[in-house]
Amino acid sequence: MATACEMKNKIQGHPCFGGNHHKNGRMHLAVAPKCNIKCGYCTRKHDCANESRPGVTSRLLTPEEAIIKVREVMASPIVGPIIKVVGIAGPGDPLANEATFETFRMVKEEFPHLMLCMSTNGLLLPESIDRLYELGLHSLTVTINAVDPEVGAKIYGHVIYHGVHYTGLEGAKILIANQFEGLKRAGELGLTIKVNSVLVPGVNDDQIPLIAAKVKELGAFVMNIMPIIPQADFADIEPPSEARMTEIRKANEGIIGQFAHCKQCRADAIGLIGQDMNATFTEAACPTHDN
Repeated sequence: MATACEMKNKIQGHPCFGGNHHKNGRMHLAVAPKCNIKCGYCTRKHDCANESRPGVTSRLLTPEEAIIKVREVMASPIVGPIIKVVGIAGPGDPLANEATFETFRMVKEEFPHLMLCMSTNGLLLPESIDRLYELGLHSLTVTINAVDPEVGAKIYGHVIYHGVHYTGLEGAKILIANQFEGLKRAGELGLTIKVNSVLVPGVNDDQIPLIAAKVKELGAFVMNIMPIIPQADFADIEPPSEARMTEIRKANEGIIGQFAHCKQCRADAIGLIGQDMNATFTEAACPTHDN
């Protein structure tokens, strides 16, 4: 497992892990539409160009279209020089989509200097981590919202694992066990790991410090606690205030480093955090592909 000093060196240039997000940018490729779990706070029924939230994209890309888009962005004299990371974060779960692996292969082959990054719910991480490592994955984000399956059962509507549909406690147990197993293996391989946790007031407040301690033990470098965006099953929940988020992050920073600059980006975000430039490239990159 890498030391803290080695990890700090590895994140240089990665805006989502603390690597100067004011001048370093990232590019998300929306090649992964399928998902294998149902989070109570997630909906992908609509997209607005002015929205910034996970699970939405203006259009889906094939791996072939994705590499064309990377070429265009990297050739831009304005955006190209700031892009340090190419990531896949949906709009579904990357590991439920074979296109994720093909896209990473193509990007690594043509742009070896770019960091490869992925965000996943972790359900298929144990069986996929070696393959990701061989493809050159640099950074991994796993969204973990509970340590206790009883709490997880309140957040996850269902889990589809190897073709079997699980609900309630059974599904939550499988998901949580796989998240920790996959994260541990990723840490052993030396990947840079961030853990996202969606704070759902009244549901998983007490889980946050438990998650922080567990993932730190398994090799995570930083934690990103995010406020819930009220929608879907949790549409009536009032999101935590910024003051409350600051309080929670401060309470957990003694356990694991906290990332507080997240803007809960779209699956097709391009550029600096908070300054999405995807619309500049979408049509030119993929003129014939419909979402």
